[in-house]
Amino acid sequence: MQNPNRKTSTARKNAVATPHVICMVGLPARGKTYIAKKLARYLNWIGINTRVFNVGEYRRQATTAYRNHEFFRPGNADAMALRTAVADAALKDTLDYLDQEGDVAIFDATNTTRERRQIIYDTVVVKNQCKCLFLESICDNPQLIDTNIIDVKVHSPDYENMDKEEALSDFLQRIDHYNEVYSPMGEEHESHLSFMKIVNAGEKLIINRHEGNLQSRIVYWLMNIHITPRTIYLTRHGESMNNIVGKLGGDPDLSPQGKQYAAKLSEFINKQNIPGMRVWTSWLKRTIQTAAGIEAPQERWKALNEIDAGSCEELTYEEMADKFPEEFAARDLNKLTYRYPGGESYEDLVARLEPVIMELERQGNVVLIAHQAILRSILAYFMEKPLSDLPYINVPLHTLLKITPVAYGCEVEHIKFPVDAVDTHRPRPSSPTHKRLRISSETAFELSDRTAAALSLGEGDTVVKTVGGPQFRLSSRDREVESLHNNIESKNSAK
Repeated sequence: MQNPNRKTSTARKNAVATPHVICMVGLPARGKTYIAKKLARYLNWIGINTRVFNVGEYRRQATTAYRNHEFFRPGNADAMALRTAVADAALKDTLDYLDQEGDVAIFDATNTTRERRQIIYDTVVVKNQCKCLFLESICDNPQLIDTNIIDVKVHSPDYENMDKEEALSDFLQRIDHYNEVYSPMGEEHESHLSFMKIVNAGEKLIINRHEGNLQSRIVYWLMNIHITPRTIYLTRHGESMNNIVGKLGGDPDLSPQGKQYAAKLSEFINKQNIPGMRVWTSWLKRTIQTAAGIEAPQERWKALNEIDAGSCEELTYEEMADKFPEEFAARDLNKLTYRYPGGESYEDLVARLEPVIMELERQGNVVLIAHQAILRSILAYFMEKPLSDLPYINVPLHTLLKITPVAYGCEVEHIKFPVDAVDTHRPRPSSPTHKRLRISSETAFELSDRTAAALSLGEGDTVVKTVGGPQFRLSSRDREVESLHNNIESKNSAK
């Protein structure tokens, strides 16, 4: 039964009026965990609290070291009893999560029999009044199955002390045991269930009893994912004239240093000989100028324009604090939800960028040249950053980020170029700005769209590669902001 005292999130009001269990279905090595993890990453990024509950992890915690495939033989009564108990424990935790804080819980298990799926439906829908969507991953492509087995499954904790060939043989027999009892989902016997069948990681999608907005978004996402190897390059435009003087937004030209970066970036990308590569930029001059020398088809996306600072466009932070002190305080207090007067918030950016993310998932090799807030939002998706961290991700100028999708996530490589640039990064404030500006926290919160406490979480970004050795000209942004606060404090004291 749902908890009547459970706090309702904004995301739930908009997309998840009823908590959802997404129940994975399918044989081992069919991409269930890959889909579950990627789907959780997407849902969390759009503000829907989601967690994956993997039954395999529960089983490893509940048993001693894995021995062999016999544990999964249907006739092994003792093992079957333990596996059922473990699955029930995972399902209980799944429902507890939804009862306390979650919007969506992904129950990651094989769930290969109709009997098991009916038990889950009765528990989730009938007893707890949650929605239940079964997501079956079917793969009949031998190459995809072999790749998944070799790259992922034989390297799982079950086989860490086993010879690779022995592990492969054991896992194939394990699949055979599941095949003995596997009943694919179908309308003939399970027409009352909501289910989606995804074939060969996105080649085909079959839908039965689609229900509501959330499931529509999941369909949209599933229609765009693929597992073809590709590389995504992300970079900010070269340093602009506004960057030098610390102004927000606008549509300035590149600085001399920015033009140098554009030339070196083009030279680097052109030497990569990336097959089928496309270049995406915003509509603003500084990204178009940065991309000018890259020899590849180019597309302009209005959705990639920098965050709209509204009345604060082309102001410095000092000018913003002097002209709009309460806005300046509200932004520092809750940067994620703060919306510039007449402009946008980071939450607005996430909504604006959702079609871009879908297209990035669908496309092959892409070089995307955009702006600081835009790349923070995109990186939060690929790096699985909490939304509270999104506005503080460090995206330095004159640095190329290479994103390579891997089994259950993405590898991010930072490539610095030897061209000077100012540092435009403002870290999370160490002390509340509203106190320094003598503005009440209530006033500052009121200026934000929603009241949400700013969490102190680390970023953990590291540079793993350098081109020619970094020679950055770092601005004294931190000292500038500290001086700004002190000046305003002095003015207030004088009054």
